Amino acid sequence: MRAISGTLAPTRGEVRLGGSRVDGLGAARIARLGLAHAPEGRKVFGPLSAEDNLLLGAFRWLPHFFGFHRQARQSLERVYDLFPRLAERRAQLAGTLSGGEQQMLAIGRALMARPTIMLLDEPSMGLAPVIVQEVFRTIRRLKAEGMTMLLGRTVRQRGARAWRTMCTSWSAGASRSPERPDELRRDPRVLAAYLG
Repeated sequence: MRAISGTLAPTRGEVRLGGSRVDGLGAARIARLGLAHAPEGRKVFGPLSAEDNLLLGAFRWLPHFFGFHRQARQSLERVYDLFPRLAERRAQLAGTLSGGEQQMLAIGRALMARPTIMLLDEPSMGLAPVIVQEVFRTIRRLKAEGMTMLLGRTVRQRGARAWRTMCTSWSAGASRSPERPDELRRDPRVLAAYLG
């Protein structure tokens, strides 16, 4: 995921977004092209408020200074609609939020740039089951709205939930998309790759 998002240079091969090569462009430029990455470990800015963390995700609109506030406000409304708990804690320092709230914040920050593709690295890691349900409810909603997502390692952690959410597997850099998730669930190559 870090190689795809430009925070790590790939040692070989290519990364393409919308048919164009993006490897070597750098994370900021790739993000401006419509890719967002919610990293493993959340990586929130603890001394800043939850809302300031979210606004950092809206940097895509900064070159258009006069439109920034309008675009950022629209994105904030969207994130607060998806995660009402963040709206309640908008002024709270991010470092004092619970682990689940920080995960919501990391996903919300990625959504602030209105990406076309989202990379979610271990979105359920270390979360209480009730929070995992809330996070995956949001992931399912985004999927239903047409968002392209790649979830990292979630299949190992939360197998059944991830199977209901995902229906694309990757093999040697090529994607395979069965018509039904049940087909993917029974594929011996996928079972061996993800479940050992």
